[in-house]
Parts: sequence; C-alpha cells; structure tokens
Amino acid sequence: MMQYILKIIVTALLVTGISELAKRYTSVAAILASLPLTSILAFIWLYQDTKDKQKVSDLSYGIFWMVLPSMLFFVILPFLMKKLAFGWAMLCSCIIMALFYSGYVFVLGKLGVKI
Repeated sequence: MMQYILKIIVTALLVTGISELAKRYTSVAAILASLPLTSILAFIWLYQDTKDKQKVSDLSYGIFWMVLPSMLFFVILPFLMKKLAFGWAMLCSCIIMALFYSGYVFVLGKLGVKI
C-alpha cells in the first residue's frame, strides 16, 4: 500500500510542479511536459510491480504507436481556444482526439500493427 501511495505522490508532484512552473516559465514547463516523464514513471512502476521486461517493452511499443494521435490534441487545442471558451475547446479537442485514436487504431489493425 505504501508503494502505491508513493506512486501517487511522485506523479502528482510532477504534474503539479510543471503546472506551477508554467505560471512563470512557460517554455521550461513545456520542455518538461514534453518529456516522456509519464511514460518513464509508468515503465518504472510497471517493472517494479512485475519484474517483467516484456511488459515494459510492450508498453513502450504501444506508446510509440499512440504518440501520433496525441499530437493532434496539441494542434487542435490552440486553434479551438481562439474560437471557443477554454472548457469547450478542451472538450472538443479531447473528443476529436478520441475519434482520431479510434480511426488510427482501426487502420493500424488493418495494416497488421498489433498494440
């Protein structure tokens, strides 16, 4: 249980730290947020829990294929924020990204890429 709490605290501190840093130094926060810190933490937590390198490798492979659809969110959000209120822009960006993910996974499946 203590390890689970530690995971939550480390992850929460990371996200909170980046959002606080963004208030003063947007570029530095953007660099930190763009790093695969979440993925690295997930790899560490997964390996610690399972000691299974194949699971970590499979997760890394899946993340590789899923990065492209997530990039769409970062392109659409600024555009929509010029047209809509923040909440609506976030919601629409998430919905569009989810739809793109669905189509993307379908196409990858047709191409024989297994995630």
